[in-house]
Amino acid sequence: MAMNGAELFIRCLLSEGVEYIFGLPGEENLHLIEALRGSPITFVTCRHEQGAAFMADVYGRLTGRPGVCLATLGPGATNLVTGVADANLDHAPLIAIAGQAATSQLHKESHQVLDLAALFAPITKYSARIVTPAVIAEVTRKAFRLAQTEKKGACFLELPEDIAQHPVDGEPLPVHNPVLPEPQTNQLEKAAALISQARHPMILAGNGAIRDEACQALRRFAEQCNIPVANTFMAKGVIPFRHPLALGSAGLQARDYVNCGFGQADCIICVGYDLVEYHPYLWHPSGDRVIIDIDSTPPETDSHYPVAAALMGDIAVSLDRLAGLVTPHPGQFMRPLREALLDAMAAHAADPSFPVKPQRLVHELRKALAPDDLVICDVGAHKLWMARMFPCELPNTCLISNGFASMGIALPGAIAAKLVRPQRAVVAVTGDGGFLMNVQELETARRLGLALVVLIWNDGGYGLIEWKQENAFGHSSHVRFTNPDFVQLAAAFGAKGYRIGQPEELQPVLREALAQPMVTLIDCPVDYRENRRLTEELRALICPI
Repeated sequence: MAMNGAELFIRCLLSEGVEYIFGLPGEENLHLIEALRGSPITFVTCRHEQGAAFMADVYGRLTGRPGVCLATLGPGATNLVTGVADANLDHAPLIAIAGQAATSQLHKESHQVLDLAALFAPITKYSARIVTPAVIAEVTRKAFRLAQTEKKGACFLELPEDIAQHPVDGEPLPVHNPVLPEPQTNQLEKAAALISQARHPMILAGNGAIRDEACQALRRFAEQCNIPVANTFMAKGVIPFRHPLALGSAGLQARDYVNCGFGQADCIICVGYDLVEYHPYLWHPSGDRVIIDIDSTPPETDSHYPVAAALMGDIAVSLDRLAGLVTPHPGQFMRPLREALLDAMAAHAADPSFPVKPQRLVHELRKALAPDDLVICDVGAHKLWMARMFPCELPNTCLISNGFASMGIALPGAIAAKLVRPQRAVVAVTGDGGFLMNVQELETARRLGLALVVLIWNDGGYGLIEWKQENAFGHSSHVRFTNPDFVQLAAAFGAKGYRIGQPEELQPVLREALAQPMVTLIDCPVDYRENRRLTEELRALICPI
């Protein structure tokens, strides 16, 4: 049966298991949009291409399969850039697709035409222009394979409008993704000897352990060897926070309790650790500890990351085999670190002051949610409080972007999360700055009939930058702004808005908002004077071990 390039392309996406395409229609992707009519793939019409890319980003992170976003040429494609870069540096599988002018226009100056394959090349694993309909199946399969191969990331495909219209015969290629190898025996034995000989080993678990579905194996390894576990921001929940071996999140650039653990450890076992998220010079400034790297790819080269043994392959297999070779460690030298963190988390959980302290905001949110509900966290000062003080019992229940760390991800990310996990409560935790960067997607959520909560930490400024300015210079500048009435703004979008006037209102309002069958927004004034107090507290920190 005759078909055109766009129809073959959609058949290839179906073969890859694509459920959703997030995007905007445009003149140069008309035939792709037409080919989607009657297709099992759901096209989610977004209000900005950046929002579409963030939705695909979070979809990929939650499912392990590439999220797909679509734009037209020129300004539509350039609007995808931030979300695509975010997925690539956060190692979330994503396929970005953009229409393009006809190939007869690409050799000369033409309306809205940029070399999109070149534009996306630095921020993706693979970027290609489809130059003939005959290669559609090959190029699409290659993009999906690379997006899902560790370390996962983004790929970009440019489809000129004449290629989309051109008649073609063909079929999607069979889907075969690579199987991870097993670790080398000599590296296993070397790593086991180094860990067994160590006096105070500890584990730094990264998001790669979640991507590789190695959380249970990590827990078994930690328990069998009696080694405490710290996690990066993006690996929250990799081991349940209630577990006595859990040390909480590492990633504050200031000294924290977990940094005391790194300072005392003589062997640090990095499991699925991505350097892009938390640079080694921040947790290993001396550069003299024994580093064991357990990952699905070779370790990155860094002067503060001198790897003594590298187990490359399936992370779960590596951990299970290593556990059988390591001599278990007696006692728990780092337990006081966990106890000190628990004390810090409880210190202001019921603080009656207003605006609401960040510590209480985190406590009330955790109290209102079930362990398997989802929080999508934006970037700003609230990210640091959530990473440090929001306990997670399960992986992928508090998603934080900390590779590219782009503001504006929370609301579109929450939309994707609710589509992926419709039975779970979903909360977008965002600052007032990040929220207004993609506020237009409230309409998308409302149109889709999604029940999700947007919790705004309102301080009237770019709080994280203000925090850093105060730390560096003792004052801040150019970070303050005014906000609209968020309750009226929610109503204008057809959502329900709440404003917090006292800390005691937060818990009942959260529970009421979570019970609503629609989009809800909570405007909560936050006291970011706590940022400076935390800095001073950590500077004066005396390690409890």
